[in-house]
Amino acid sequence: MHQEIETLIVTPDEMGHIDRAAAASGLSSYGLMERAGQAVAAAALRLFPDALRFAVLCGPGNNGGDGYVAARALVEAGAVVIVHALGDPALLKNDAAIAFAAFEGSVGPLSDYVPHAGDVVVDALFGAGLSRSVPDAVAEVIAAATRAVVPVLAVDLPSGVDGRTGQVKGAAFEAAATVTFMCRKPGHVLLPGKGLAGMLDVFDIGIPARILARHGEHLRMNTPAVWRLTLPRQTGQTHKYVRGHLAVFSGPAPATGAARLSAAAGLRAGAGLVTLLSQKEAVPANAAHLTAIMLKTVDDDQDLATLLQDERLKTFVLGPGFGDAETARRFVRLLAEHGRRLVLDADGISAFRDDPERLFSFFAGDSSRLVLTPHDGEFARLFPDLANDGALSKIDRARKAANRSNAVVILKGADTVIAAPDGRVLVNDNAPPWLATAGSGDVLAGIVGAHLAQGMPAFEAAASAVWRHGEAGRIAGEGLTAEELPAAIPAWSEI
Repeated sequence: MHQEIETLIVTPDEMGHIDRAAAASGLSSYGLMERAGQAVAAAALRLFPDALRFAVLCGPGNNGGDGYVAARALVEAGAVVIVHALGDPALLKNDAAIAFAAFEGSVGPLSDYVPHAGDVVVDALFGAGLSRSVPDAVAEVIAAATRAVVPVLAVDLPSGVDGRTGQVKGAAFEAAATVTFMCRKPGHVLLPGKGLAGMLDVFDIGIPARILARHGEHLRMNTPAVWRLTLPRQTGQTHKYVRGHLAVFSGPAPATGAARLSAAAGLRAGAGLVTLLSQKEAVPANAAHLTAIMLKTVDDDQDLATLLQDERLKTFVLGPGFGDAETARRFVRLLAEHGRRLVLDADGISAFRDDPERLFSFFAGDSSRLVLTPHDGEFARLFPDLANDGALSKIDRARKAANRSNAVVILKGADTVIAAPDGRVLVNDNAPPWLATAGSGDVLAGIVGAHLAQGMPAFEAAASAVWRHGEAGRIAGEGLTAEELPAAIPAWSEI
């Protein structure tokens, strides 16, 4: 499969368009189903060689058709197979009907399935197209399989998971593994679906890359392949100002640690110079901990305006441990008026909770200068309507927020989403669970700032920072603390 296509994420609706376009191009739609079902059978035999029996549960649509093909292939391989169907399989249509007719074994009703020790469930009930709660009969089988602790191999997506949002519709299988076809769906990469899909195998059933690219939106996995061409170039003429000067605003004396974490991360992530901007009363606390990072007193608007006369200082991080909402709002306005790039995090985001439009107006017309890094709670302070709209996926929320704010939005979490105002979206999946620790977000803000300072476009700066942050977590290992993360940030040459 083409490397660019490997990063593609398509919604269930887009996959439907892709399937129809493939058929219109002359490909056999049943041939695609046959390859899909054969891939499921091969995965079942490979992943569960000790299975005593494969219980193939088939739904009333094309996902069920995949199941009938898989069941036939498993029987032909000599496995013990039982098949149970939701609804009357005689009512199946088109390719699913052909697949059912080709399966010569008996098919019982779904309600008759009783999990036994040694079973492996092949879940071909609904797949990624589900958008409503599963029927009671399916919920009962899910509960029975869960109680019996039998492993589940899901076809396309565990039944009960909404392929567009990743949310559970009533009940869902927790799969040991999932086989999907051609591309990931949002339900594979967004929680809780991501956690229910288990080990994911994306199988190429033969749809041409040109058809996938034509019908897929600008939604991809966050990998170096997406942003590698924008990485800063290191040459013999590179010096510290070429690598960029990053400034990080410190909080008051009792709360200076978060900003120092951001500053340390910025320096390690490649900024040529990093300056911590400190209130006078916090200077002693900061000075006691800094070496390579410079320190500058900034108490008020005049101090900041004077600092901004240095045109080499183009990129700022504001928010980690900052505390003072009114000062934050004034400083952000000054930075915007002077055309500076800004990573707004934590307290900087919360400072605009009563008037988000004021923040957005500061950066209207220029999508290259503001990066917002909220977690879900901070996101709700700036975008309460989006946060409370249960019909929206995390991808939808981030994309709409980026468009409204004219900013790149990093909506953080175990399924971090990075969205640009022009509609591009990336979903990150390389962050280990132990990265969720105090101060981790401060480190991320510093990495984003360093990338901006080195001249990367805002979207690529944000995406690459999220990826390097995840790699730093992996390298630092389980039990890490935020203080250890900057030293673990991988060098550009290692990417």
